[in-house]
Amino acid sequence: MTEAQNAVQPPSRATDANASNAQRWRVADVVALYELPFNDLLYRAQQVHREHFSANEIQLSTLLSIKTGGCEEDCKYCSQSSHYDTGLKAEKLMDVDAVLDAARLAKQSGATRFCMGAAWRSPKERHIEPIKDMIRGVKAMGLETCMTLGMLEDDQAKALREAGLDYYNHNLDTSPEFYGQIISTRSYQERLDTLERVRDAGINVCCGGIIGMGESRRERAGLIAQLANMDPYPESVPINNLVAIEGTPLGDVEPIDPFEFVRTIAVARITMPRAVVRLSAGRQQLDDGLQALCFLAGANSMFYGDQLLTTGNPQADADRKLLERLGIRAGSPEPRDATESRESTASCSGGCGSH
Repeated sequence: MTEAQNAVQPPSRATDANASNAQRWRVADVVALYELPFNDLLYRAQQVHREHFSANEIQLSTLLSIKTGGCEEDCKYCSQSSHYDTGLKAEKLMDVDAVLDAARLAKQSGATRFCMGAAWRSPKERHIEPIKDMIRGVKAMGLETCMTLGMLEDDQAKALREAGLDYYNHNLDTSPEFYGQIISTRSYQERLDTLERVRDAGINVCCGGIIGMGESRRERAGLIAQLANMDPYPESVPINNLVAIEGTPLGDVEPIDPFEFVRTIAVARITMPRAVVRLSAGRQQLDDGLQALCFLAGANSMFYGDQLLTTGNPQADADRKLLERLGIRAGSPEPRDATESRESTASCSGGCGSH
């Protein structure tokens, strides 16, 4: 066993044979991962990544704001909150045809996943039918679909599933302990309740958080532990690097050490080995070298295009050139089953670097 493997062992496996998760992570276990030497942490994360995914494949995702501004929530990081003056005007829900036009352009640019986000506390019933039409239309193009619409009721989640929605995004944002310093208009439990409704409806869960809002390392670990201990943990885990927006309460927060962001990607990969870990908002704050480290740490999806909801995103041409320089191909990552993982490991015992 290597020094890196020996430094922090996973917690004991669950005793319930029917449990979806093989193990539970204490916050202290996750903090111990964060505190590994950087090279050791990335080495372990890359091992876990290769066991479950192709190491040189990444999914390109595009995110469209289908309803911008005027949100009732007071999330302190958000330009779309009606509580803050950020210069962003509230808009109505986009027409279905306009959304489908944007999806076609995304597919032509190489995206395989199309995410649609609305700045709502929760959708009203009149919104559900046009949203279902958006889902059906995007799926008909062969794109994977994801929606983020705020809190859902049971019947709304079922309606989205009937329309064929692949993923529903509802982030926890941060740890339970730090959450109250960021949001007061929606409780942590309300977020968990929506995630449960999504899961019960048979929709894949997309759930992650934001790093760099002034939280401590232990609070970052608390977020990862919360995600990893869901039963099952999310199939999709977006990790966002705070974009400090003028006019919001977090507009002047000191930027996080970028290596701490890379560490978070690695810790997410280790604790949720079969999840797609998504490099999300804030990529423009990372240079090419840091993004390459995120891919090495286990990120295998990134948001792609010139705009991410209301904030900038590295341009598509620059992204394509970066992936070409790294020898990473665009695809739709699917976790290998246990048999494939064992065969892949055996075939590379002589030092393969191509998977």
